[in-house]
Amino acid sequence: QVQLVESGGGLVQPGGSLRLSCAISGSDSSSDAIGWYRQAPGKQRELVAAIISGTIINYADSVKGRFTISRDNAKNTVYLQMNSLKPDDTAVYYCNAKSVWGKYDNWGQGTQVTVSS
Repeated sequence: QVQLVESGGGLVQPGGSLRLSCAISGSDSSSDAIGWYRQAPGKQRELVAAIISGTIINYADSVKGRFTISRDNAKNTVYLQMNSLKPDDTAVYYCNAKSVWGKYDNWGQGTQVTVSS
């Protein structure tokens, strides 16, 4: 069974940085898509960044140049490095793992990121 545990959220001032971690178990890194999503109050959940089969990387336009997704297969962990944070980045951030073959689609519990002075 695929399990995901996020960590690293918190309160940061505008312009600051945070690194989120998603510890993954049970997902095949050669055929999965790991995505970081976020949901702000009153808004729909949106994709922030994704890494597919360990090689293809996509970012939302709103975070390009500021956020970086990466994967450490030895640690079974996907990271989201967030720099130059803005108040609009405030949201609950979720990690998602999907099989490219449709075998699973699992979510973590989420971690709160608050950008405020």
